[in-house]
Amino acid sequence: MKVSDILRVKGNTLFSMAPLEPLAHAVEIMAEKDLGSLVVMDHGDLVGMLTFREVILAIVKNGGHVGDTTVRGAMDDHPLTCSPETELDEVRRMMLERHARYMPVMSNRMLMGVISFYDVAKTVVDSQNFENKMLKAYIRDWPGGNDPATPSNEA
Repeated sequence: MKVSDILRVKGNTLFSMAPLEPLAHAVEIMAEKDLGSLVVMDHGDLVGMLTFREVILAIVKNGGHVGDTTVRGAMDDHPLTCSPETELDEVRRMMLERHARYMPVMSNRMLMGVISFYDVAKTVVDSQNFENKMLKAYIRDWPGGNDPATPSNEA
């Protein structure tokens, strides 16, 4: 499976911020929209990622207040990215290695979406459930009509 499979199901609603916006405004949007991350864009280019992790670190650094911090002052300016063609196994490895919960999906320099670790885990579980159902149906329809899990009286 590829990242494009997640994006197809997830949809294409994106939330972004400019780097010079106040962090307080970004936090308001994240709370209002129930978002764990915002993509930081400047003149159409991805320049960073703001997640609840960066927000918490900025608040702690500022003595428990957001203060006058800008999005640029708090964001991760080297976010992990992938493409729609990246395999999910590779995405899982990358996210685990960097402890990343959110990953922008880029095609060339165009932002295609953001996937979360939850999106990846859900896709893997859904895929495994589908495979399990298919295998069970195949076993039920075994040639000869007998359920292979039921012992036969034939010797």
